[in-house]
Amino acid sequence: MAWTQTDIDTLKKAMSSGVLTFKHGETLTTFRSMSEMERVLARMEVEVKGSTSGAMFTEYHGGT
Repeated sequence: MAWTQTDIDTLKKAMSSGVLTFKHGETLTTFRSMSEMERVLARMEVEVKGSTSGAMFTEYHGGT
């Protein structure tokens, strides 16, 4: 599914009100937990931004 910033904002609003079920448009969505909402939000943000901005990956090969 292609997420939008509006979808992210809607989910954040639901999270801030503490509900696990909310209606957006014609769709009623129920999450099992706040943790599930947080995981979905993180995935949505990555997809909308198109990158893992802020993340840094390093690699180290020690020894000689």
